[in-house]
Amino acid sequence: MAVSAEGKIVVGFDGSEEARGAVIWAARQATAEQRGLLVVHCWLWPLFTHDLGPVEGVADSGLKHAAELILEDGAAAARGASPDLQVDTALAVGAAASVLPGLSEDARMLVVGSRGLGGLLGFLVGSTSLTLAASAHCPVAVVRSAWDARGPVVAGVDESAASAAAVEDARELAQLWGEELVLVHVGQASEALDAAADRVKAASPGLAVRTQTVPGRTAAEGLLHAARGARAVVVGAKGRHAAGGQTGSTVHRVLHHSAGTVLVGGHARAAATIPAAPDS
Repeated sequence: MAVSAEGKIVVGFDGSEEARGAVIWAARQATAEQRGLLVVHCWLWPLFTHDLGPVEGVADSGLKHAAELILEDGAAAARGASPDLQVDTALAVGAAASVLPGLSEDARMLVVGSRGLGGLLGFLVGSTSLTLAASAHCPVAVVRSAWDARGPVVAGVDESAASAAAVEDARELAQLWGEELVLVHVGQASEALDAAADRVKAASPGLAVRTQTVPGRTAAEGLLHAARGARAVVVGAKGRHAAGGQTGSTVHRVLHHSAGTVLVGGHARAAATIPAAPDS
């Protein structure tokens, strides 16, 4: 797999309808950000057999040919969604849980479908989704549908550095899409929520920003409640919510129960890159 992922949006494709929606979403996002797109299909057969070529006397047969057809199908879906987009492809040997985080080191964003029929995306319904969210080096978008209706971008806020970085990811999405940004804190009123709003307003003065405190709920319940009708909900990969406890469980629940796209953000941003709030 010689194709570079540097600066591109990388999307996994296994041939399922969920993966097709993720490819279409990723193509539109890459077009909006004026970036290239890399469509990746992971296959495991080379780890088990060397008999990958065509069956003698049978045209267009063989395990490798089948994998290449799946990959080209994904690329065609991307080009159909954005005809002028630069689309590259990669056929990667190995499990997606190990291949995709490696590609994410140079990628702008990693995009996957919420569920899959094969070995590439099916892990997202289980605990490996948390492994991907924790091990990726860039934001991870888990797409529910290619056809995102208009709606706000909702971001969870807590006191962690990862949360602050995820809010920055959410700000960029909201600004790019021209949507309102809703910052949500679960628990009592928090200085972190006000500070996050100040940072966003300083970085994007024209962006519509609203803060919301959701009392008496777990972090996941509060975010899911606030995210009804949202275009996307953004959560930090490694933060802690106000009531204590790792947000790994929050990410897991949001991934399982969100009706829309989930962006697990805050992976690669150093604290120094997050704009400071202006002095009062």
